[in-house]
Amino acid sequence: MTTAAVRRSGYVLAALAAIAATVTVVALALPGHPTGHAFPTPAPTGWPRAALPGGTAVLSYPPSPRPLPGDKGTVSAARLGPGGTFQLYLNATPRQGAETLARWAAFRLKFLRADNAAGARLDAAAQRVRFRGGTGSRVIDDYLTKIGAHHYQEIACLVQGRTSASVIVAAAPAASRAKIRPLLFQAVAAYQVR
Repeated sequence: MTTAAVRRSGYVLAALAAIAATVTVVALALPGHPTGHAFPTPAPTGWPRAALPGGTAVLSYPPSPRPLPGDKGTVSAARLGPGGTFQLYLNATPRQGAETLARWAAFRLKFLRADNAAGARLDAAAQRVRFRGGTGSRVIDDYLTKIGAHHYQEIACLVQGRTSASVIVAAAPAASRAKIRPLLFQAVAAYQVR
């Protein structure tokens, strides 16, 4: 083989590698393949776990947040900042009402606006998202609280297991999203349902 032929072969291989990388990125961005949460993964060693009553789901969280008391039947952990504001918030709740996988994004935004948000905006949504033990629908949104005008971004998922459905919420201040977002996705990827 001549030097020119070897060089052309190298260019062809480099072009094929670039095409393969592009196809992978596009595939991960399609519904059902959410960027940042493509595969369910066990929680890192040392992460505490909190189970919903009856063991229907398990929320794993990093060591820095602390368990919080909450509504009956739910589990929560949070890291609080100055003045008691949430710097990181994780919650798991059994499905309680009219939530469905198909209408999860619309349901979640309506719930936020009716509950504690002065405004809520959808950033991304996906269906057929894989979880440990089930599948679900995911929404990423940001909202401004009615009290204090705190701006948060959250990942909220409705997850269907074999026997029950539950919701996981992972939220942090929007200003810290670049730093905290990977941790939120890691907690969501570790969420396990039965």
